[in-house]
Amino acid sequence: MRTIRYQQIADELRGRVAVGSYAAGRVLPSEAELSAEFDASRVTIRRALETLRDEGLVDARQGFGWFVAAAPLRQTLGQLVTIEGQMAESGVEPQRKIIEFAFVPAPSRVRAALRSDNVLRVKRINLADGEPFAVVTVWCPAELGQHLSRRDVERSPFYELLGIALGGATQTIGADSVTPDDAALLGVPVGSPVLCCERLTKDTHGRPVLLSEHVFPAHRTEFVVDLPHAAASVAPSGLRLVE
Repeated sequence: MRTIRYQQIADELRGRVAVGSYAAGRVLPSEAELSAEFDASRVTIRRALETLRDEGLVDARQGFGWFVAAAPLRQTLGQLVTIEGQMAESGVEPQRKIIEFAFVPAPSRVRAALRSDNVLRVKRINLADGEPFAVVTVWCPAELGQHLSRRDVERSPFYELLGIALGGATQTIGADSVTPDDAALLGVPVGSPVLCCERLTKDTHGRPVLLSEHVFPAHRTEFVVDLPHAAASVAPSGLRLVE
């Protein structure tokens, strides 16, 4: 029996997903790129992708195009914990890849937040089952980070390395368009939507000890807040509304 062209293309893409060539959450080549690869029209490519979407294998979102369907990576906001710890509890293997580790003069914004002229700056890519899901930059006062090594921050969260008691944090989440540098690290199109999270962590005396910026691709990230009380409230449980 003659196989229709879009079905052939769907079969090939389905096989790539099955063997892991296209991992969960990964953005697929654009329709134009697939059209050139398979020497087929955009209409044919789109029909093949729609076939896979009907099967639950791929999905599409404005700004990203098509990507391999995957359960979103979720972070609960009511506790001072890392998303990596929450991922591990759900069976996802978290990894870190350090791309910068340096003691540097603090930029003005970081200096104002941490009240320190010199800082340790660490930039890394966070991976979930081998696929990038966040670009993270962390600053801490140089005197608090002077005993740390590149290997230390690759293996453990800062919260476990500073050797001080933490009192809490203020976290701000907003939406933005990904920069070319971060797009390359995350494997997403330049200008696609991202969630940007800034967290300022303090010790039990109220001294700021960590400033971190997290850039998450919006197509596979969710932040979850618990609202356990029936009474009307704008403040989620465990959180205080700052502004």
